[in-house]
Amino acid sequence: MSDGTSIPWSDGSWTHPPVSAEEEGGALVVTAVEGSDAWRETYYGFVHDSEHGLLAPFAVGEAMEVEFDADFAEQFDQAGVFVRASVDRWVKAGVEFADGLLQLGAVVTDGRSDWSVAPVQTWLGRRVLVRVSRGPDALIVRAGVDGGPLQFVRVLPFDGALSAAAGPHLAAPSRPGLAVRFHAWRRTAAEASLH
Repeated sequence: MSDGTSIPWSDGSWTHPPVSAEEEGGALVVTAVEGSDAWRETYYGFVHDSEHGLLAPFAVGEAMEVEFDADFAEQFDQAGVFVRASVDRWVKAGVEFADGLLQLGAVVTDGRSDWSVAPVQTWLGRRVLVRVSRGPDALIVRAGVDGGPLQFVRVLPFDGALSAAAGPHLAAPSRPGLAVRFHAWRRTAAEASLH
């Protein structure tokens, strides 16, 4: 667990409403719409703009942290942090079940999407924390499991002049019934350095 200020679930606004979002003992259990996803054009040739992001304002000098259970079993089940500046400039960072493995990575979109992943199969079924720090010209993504140390995932350009919002994210591109339990959503200070 990290120090920081908890953000009430009710403070966020959905990019696209999920099937349901119910508070249970402080957690938020969210069920995704079948076919929900976020992607723009690259390789696949389609635009998907139907993810479920629960977003609040995200300023330079802040970090957003989200904790959730990675109980995924179907192709492209996913959850993490979504950062949005506009319909075609956004980032999703977290874990995704792809090609039979749990993968840690990010999709960075500036007009068109790119995707990077690395396998974290031992994280399957465990509690994952994703943190995105916002600096003057970049986002830094880190993640960890079960309260352990956070590992570096990605650094990417992100203009500090942009108005942005961020928060928990999930999507279920290939099936109905994906429910994700989010344990925490916090605003903390951005990391001072990359290394």
